[in-house]
Amino acid sequence: MNYIGSKLKLLPFIYQTITETIKNNKAKPLNESTFCDLFAGTGCEAKAFKSQVKQVIANDKEYYSFVLNQNYIFNHISLKNIDLLFKELNSDILTPHIEGKIYHNYCLAKQKFIATNFKTGLEKRQYFSDENGAKIDAIRIKIQNWKEKGKINENIYFHLLASLLESADKVANTASVYGAFLKHLKKSASKPMEFIPALFECNDNTHLVFNENANTLIKKIKGDVLYLDPPYNAREYGANYHLLNTIALFEWVFLSYNDEGLLTLEQIKELFSKYGKYSVKAQNYQRYKADSKRTAKQTQTTEYLHILKK
Repeated sequence: MNYIGSKLKLLPFIYQTITETIKNNKAKPLNESTFCDLFAGTGCEAKAFKSQVKQVIANDKEYYSFVLNQNYIFNHISLKNIDLLFKELNSDILTPHIEGKIYHNYCLAKQKFIATNFKTGLEKRQYFSDENGAKIDAIRIKIQNWKEKGKINENIYFHLLASLLESADKVANTASVYGAFLKHLKKSASKPMEFIPALFECNDNTHLVFNENANTLIKKIKGDVLYLDPPYNAREYGANYHLLNTIALFEWVFLSYNDEGLLTLEQIKELFSKYGKYSVKAQNYQRYKADSKRTAKQTQTTEYLHILKK
């Protein structure tokens, strides 16, 4: 998915640093450890460690993240008859498409009608094409209907819902995020949406996914490796940083934090050093660039992975 703050490009650096640090310090092996990711986002770090550890505990306060991680992390065994469900949801059974919440509020055609006939002055939002918006509504309503009638269980429900989120994201008429839409439909947004399965990795271990405030959840769980990738710029709530005071619950703590964050390297070092042995690794990478006027230098940033051994 398009996701600002995603560490997907930095995943090799993060994965290698964590695994080598634990191995070199002769700590509890990863395959016997619980890996906790309390700001999971799209779940790329949790997915990377899912097959390497005994258990993953993933959490995020955003519900869309909870849905994605219920599919990618919590789901770990194959789902029965899932191909038939996707075939039905992609078939002509859903036509004519339903004009629901997405079509009415985030597509152009209906808003044009309302603004013209009722003189509402409504902003004409165009996050999706009319066709795709109606298809998203139809699939979403069908999934909910199946769940309420007991046709599908929770595992399949979140698999279908995560698949819809990712399929819809591929045809969204945005520059990457949903803070604004484009004035005209871009090429990818003009294509009919394909409802594609969000495939997850199967293994023998059970995993947990939460949709809670990290400061509350961390008092209720235990683990061996704590990975933190909190919001760390002026647009986010600074209260999230108080989470660092709870690090005494884990043997290993890894904190992702780049050079554009509110806290300085020295401040983080001072905080971590109170609890044990501190070290840090750095990796330069290309940052997300929404403003084309930025220079090449401004598009570069440094990601720091702060390491604490209690």
